[in-house]
Amino acid sequence: MNVLVKLFGLAISLGAGALANKTLEALWEKKTGKPAPKDGTNLSDSLPGVLVFAVVSAMVGAVVHVLTQRGTKSALARMKKTADEV
Repeated sequence: MNVLVKLFGLAISLGAGALANKTLEALWEKKTGKPAPKDGTNLSDSLPGVLVFAVVSAMVGAVVHVLTQRGTKSALARMKKTADEV
């Protein structure tokens, strides 16, 4: 059962990361009027813009990672507690 919870946590993490990335790209395009700078080597994108997008993207990824890890750990603890009570 622990493996299933961990796999479910992984799936949630991947889905939440993809959703957060798409949301961030849409917000970036709405605010700047330009597509999100996904390629850091593209010289037509300004360096400050690329750096800001990279930092914000990393922050969002870190938040998603922490929240999904905590959720998975919490679910495992609840399952263990429930199994101990039975």
